[in-house]
Amino acid sequence: MSTVVIGAQFTMLELAKRTNNKDVLDIANVLAEKNEVLQDAAWVEANQKTTHVGTKVVSIPSGTWRSANQGVGSSTATTRQHSEPIGRLEDFSDIDEMILDLEGSNGKAVRGKEDELHLEGLGQTLSETINRGDKSDDPNSFNGLSQRYDALADANVLGAGGTGSDLTSLWIIEWGPKACHMIYPRGSNIGISAEDKGKVKMNPTASTSYYAYESQFVLQAGMFVVDDRCVQRIANIETSGAENILDDDQIIEALNYMPTAGGSGNTVIYINRVLKTQFDILAKDKANVNYTSDTAFGMPVTRFRGIPVRMWESILNTEDALT
Repeated sequence: MSTVVIGAQFTMLELAKRTNNKDVLDIANVLAEKNEVLQDAAWVEANQKTTHVGTKVVSIPSGTWRSANQGVGSSTATTRQHSEPIGRLEDFSDIDEMILDLEGSNGKAVRGKEDELHLEGLGQTLSETINRGDKSDDPNSFNGLSQRYDALADANVLGAGGTGSDLTSLWIIEWGPKACHMIYPRGSNIGISAEDKGKVKMNPTASTSYYAYESQFVLQAGMFVVDDRCVQRIANIETSGAENILDDDQIIEALNYMPTAGGSGNTVIYINRVLKTQFDILAKDKANVNYTSDTAFGMPVTRFRGIPVRMWESILNTEDALT
């Protein structure tokens, strides 16, 4: 298995820069541009082509207090092998040659824009799968976080008290090779590929055909959580009203459940657009020292106790109450 850490993690964009492949870099830029979770996530090369087999820590050695002339027994960490699948997300962009002929010299730009829209759609699908992918619904994908942390009995899940099916969640994720990370196939260009198929014959019906310019896009990805404590969920947050809404005391509680209490430099808080309003209302009191704001990549960034708060549009406002 190959892992490279830049700073504290190796993101899709950093990986793409190392490929020396402009097409891969361009694709990674489009995928991450409108999906902040893809800007943050650490990526690790899997140890197999279609799966990644790794070790999850169950317990760590405890050691023994001893006095002089007293023996000490050995102890070992308790681990278990865990396998995660790598799914293949694929799409084709087809544009009738007549359309491009009518565009003349602008045809290349038209095709490029169409390809970009397809890539943006792949990025949204991957973002949604990271959040709520369900292999029981689509066996070719992978289970997202909502499937892995789906009950209030889980040590990593807190409940805000909301009921019904108009709820949302706040997620806290520590990204990294020893925490939560994405995986891509061994020996691949970070699981991303694009191929210009040229002009191909299309058959809209059994007796008709036309020619179109075709591009093929492939994105191969999975997710591995090395330490379950690196993901925390505050669920059952009401999306409206004044009760059972976001409580920043619970954010502090969730942060303190993480391996590095209070979060590490790779920890990010994720909320959707509706919850962002609740968050901003909590933050508007300038006396609240938990909230700060700065600028990253030319954009304002809200922070809670120094941890960046990011928008994740894939988090629903229609979640059912966890029990």
